[in-house]
Amino acid sequence: MGISIWQLLIVLLIVVMLFGSKRLRSLGSDLGGAIGGFRKSMGTDPKPQESTKQP
Repeated sequence: MGISIWQLLIVLLIVVMLFGSKRLRSLGSDLGGAIGGFRKSMGTDPKPQESTKQP
């Protein structure tokens, strides 16, 4: 007995109605920032690759 796509869509619709799309957007960006800060503090944040090309 799995969760069907229709059940997921109904739950998503209820969440959007409760919180609103703007609040969900800000909540997602806040959560992403928190995860990034946690990774940085743990030292597992992937470092951006620097370009080794010389002009």
